Amino acid sequence: MGLKILHSADWHLDSPFAGFSQQQRELLKQEQRKIPGKIADLCCRENCDLVLLAGDLFDGQPTRDTVELVKKALEQCAVPVMIAPGNHDFCAPGSPWITESWSSNVHIFTGSMDSVALPELDCRVYGAGFQSMDCSGLLENFHAEGKEKYLLGVLHGDPTQNTSVYNPITASQVKRSGLKYLALGHIHKAGAFRSGNSICAWPGCPMGRGWDETGDKGVCIVNLETEPDIQAVSLDTVRFYQLQTDIGADALAALEAVLPGAGSQDFFRITLTGCGEVDMPKIRQALSAYPNLELLDQTQPPLDVWADAGEDTLEGVYFHMLRTAKELNPEHAREIQLAAEISRKLLNGREVTL
Repeated sequence: MGLKILHSADWHLDSPFAGFSQQQRELLKQEQRKIPGKIADLCCRENCDLVLLAGDLFDGQPTRDTVELVKKALEQCAVPVMIAPGNHDFCAPGSPWITESWSSNVHIFTGSMDSVALPELDCRVYGAGFQSMDCSGLLENFHAEGKEKYLLGVLHGDPTQNTSVYNPITASQVKRSGLKYLALGHIHKAGAFRSGNSICAWPGCPMGRGWDETGDKGVCIVNLETEPDIQAVSLDTVRFYQLQTDIGADALAALEAVLPGAGSQDFFRITLTGCGEVDMPKIRQALSAYPNLELLDQTQPPLDVWADAGEDTLEGVYFHMLRTAKELNPEHAREIQLAAEISRKLLNGREVTL
């Protein structure tokens, strides 16, 4: 029988969400505070055997309400929960990881590399906690010595930069570790790699906090059998999207084509491109059902394709020939019009997207 793990990290509860309006900050904080409960619900729904939380659950010193929210959710998981604090919630004096009384199913790695045996799961979990904002390589010269079937690790660390000050994790360290699965946090975009017989993975953050964290976010459900199976699971939190659309003949229609149903609380930053006139106040009014929509106008003035057709210049002759060909060949009028528009854009120094 295999082992089923819920792996999550980087909740960043109590983030300030600077740069957003008061109303948006309230929405984002409200959505973020749903994360612990969503984790507990997912753990129970998926019948997970173990929860690995790889740091930065808090974004600095959390409020009393936030601590209680997390404590309640972790207790509701009703399975072992292993936590490795990171650079934003490191184990400083006064840290809730040290001062709070956590439920019996929760273990927090507050020092250097240590392990907890879980005989009922034939599993041993190794972990360590950050003591400050930076941390040297915790996996350096490490090798798991446990006799259990499943040797696991949970750490906050950076697998992308060998020179990182946030516990750099290298492929050679992972290979030598003897761990079947190493659960990481810190990098907010999900990723994984295999090194030797070990899998190292990080789930990304469960909710984006700005325009640099776009798209769907979530956690990992990991099934450890003969081969580890890692599934990304969305927590259905509020999302950030950066999109671009050509206004074509109707800017409003172009925007409606890329937006979801009215009333979405997701954040959209859409750049308008193409040629034509855009009545931004009118468009914003028409799209008022999207409270977190930001529009960037990068359109250009309307293109007068046939401006100098027929003039006694090389350009004039060229466009006169195209216009004549369009009139004489209506079945190819669209293609000829497109050729003329591309030619005019190139001659005017405008960008052409094919």
